[in-house]
Amino acid sequence: MSVKLSAYVWDGLAQAGVKGTQLLVMLRLADFSSDEGTCYPGIETISRQIGAGRSTVITAITQLQKDGWLSREERRKGNRNKTNLYYLNVKKLREAAAGFYSDSPVSEHSDSERSNSEYSNSERPENVNKSGFDRPESGGDPLVNSKQDPSDIKNLCQPAAQTDAEVEITDQAKQALKHLNQITGSRYQPAKSSLQNMRARLREGHTLEELQLVIEYKQVHWGDSPKMAEYLRPATLFQPDKFEGYLLSATKWAKSGRPVCVNGKWTADGEVAVDTAERDAAYRRFISGVAATKAPSKLEKLVCTEASKASVRSMRSDFAITTWAKIWKECAQRQQGVKAA
Repeated sequence: MSVKLSAYVWDGLAQAGVKGTQLLVMLRLADFSSDEGTCYPGIETISRQIGAGRSTVITAITQLQKDGWLSREERRKGNRNKTNLYYLNVKKLREAAAGFYSDSPVSEHSDSERSNSEYSNSERPENVNKSGFDRPESGGDPLVNSKQDPSDIKNLCQPAAQTDAEVEITDQAKQALKHLNQITGSRYQPAKSSLQNMRARLREGHTLEELQLVIEYKQVHWGDSPKMAEYLRPATLFQPDKFEGYLLSATKWAKSGRPVCVNGKWTADGEVAVDTAERDAAYRRFISGVAATKAPSKLEKLVCTEASKASVRSMRSDFAITTWAKIWKECAQRQQGVKAA
């Protein structure tokens, strides 16, 4: 968009007596033009924007060309017509506007006194009506003179600042997510997808302690099952249609004497802490048949014996993992002299 040419049209054409549809067409062309007066809007675009028919616009452009206000160049691409290139007569527009500015002329020098270097490329006599480029068919983008791709222009509106309450809710959601990572050994990052449901539950009036309680409760009940452990994701664990039920069960569980998590291992009266890393590594060795780099522990030998009796290797993978975890827990309790539940 050329502000300079728009001003020339407003003042210069009024001074020259150009009115009506011709004035409106020139205004739209100036809005679409570079400062050198080059533009390429479609007839349909101009018609729609000034509220005139296609034939009316074409007639106005033809008259403007006849009067010397512009020139146009028809373009084709194969068998298809492209939008015309229009070259506004910047010199004539400037001179017409200068006649209007009686108190403050546009330029201190007449055009005859201007050196060749003062003219833009399109204004030089040898370059009038010549174009060394073929602009893309755009339908008349007002940003034609911009060197920046319009699609790269960023929205300058800044997001509204968070209130103190929202900042506190976000901080608590991050603490809950950190607790989830510590308890389950996950590595969820504080992103919109992982914090959204947590923040929603906190906005409803639930406390950080309640979110952490649900995490601990579900880890105890689902942690040993690889299939159920999939539900220990923040997006699903805190979904609105499930959370209230989880919290009710977790509260009852806490009142009955919940176990304590220390370094990722759960301990409670009548239970033995399970080293899940050792258990899972032993399972991979058992399934693959790869020998351990060091002598296996007594617990691993015992579990391998029981797993072979149970034909764990022939089971489907999810059942095999669940059965292995159950056998491992029972053998660990047996070693410690604890009665299996």
